[in-house]
Amino acid sequence: MKKKIVVKNLSKSFGKKKVLKNISFEVYEGEIFILMGGSGSGKSTTIKHIIGLLKPDSGSIEIDGVDITKLSKNELIEFRKKLGYLFQEGALFDSLKVWENVGFYYLENTKMKEKEIRDLAREKLKLVGLKDVEDLYPSQLSGGMRKRVALARAISTSPEIILYDEPTSGLDPITSAMIDNLIENLRNNLGITSIVVTHDLATAFGIGDRIAFIHKGIIYAIGTPEEIKKNPDPLVQQFINRKAEGPITEEIYA
Repeated sequence: MKKKIVVKNLSKSFGKKKVLKNISFEVYEGEIFILMGGSGSGKSTTIKHIIGLLKPDSGSIEIDGVDITKLSKNELIEFRKKLGYLFQEGALFDSLKVWENVGFYYLENTKMKEKEIRDLAREKLKLVGLKDVEDLYPSQLSGGMRKRVALARAISTSPEIILYDEPTSGLDPITSAMIDNLIENLRNNLGITSIVVTHDLATAFGIGDRIAFIHKGIIYAIGTPEEIKKNPDPLVQQFINRKAEGPITEEIYA
């Protein structure tokens, strides 16, 4: 399989706090790759590096053979057209209508006519199972609908890669399953490569082709869902067998 993303020896500190500690992994074209771990494990920081929102202290991130850590600001802006990003809280603009949110890139960066952007927004909304919502505001939508609008915006530029930051966070189980199905459908129908950051075991084991378990900025295991379930590492087992969300016992890897 073709390697789409190659992360090598990535490290990042904020002040004296080391958030990522020399992590490495590869994501293949068309794969749904899961970054799984608890709160504060370094999951979101990792994907913020992949989209170029953060610069690493050391290491490299190659996407289609291009090391994005070496790109200039303008080069990175252009390169980001390959990437879609679904923020954890959706990050919709409350003052803009749904169609304006979905077509925001085109409103800000092109001279496309309003009708063209509306039509594009309607098309992307249809892909995530929404219709007749273009003229509503985010405040008029349910949490699940807002997530789907944010996903429509993430695919508005027809990206090759989508990065999902806790896509099911705060959603009920039925809506979470619907979001998981959308992620799979986008991969199956459009060939999108996906990195999904989550602590949700149902999402990780339900849609992941491979899973990387990360804790305190260190990747302890990478494998298929079945390989992760059978992984003997006590930290991995404690996480996946927990009956309720809670802190991982630090003494295991003090």
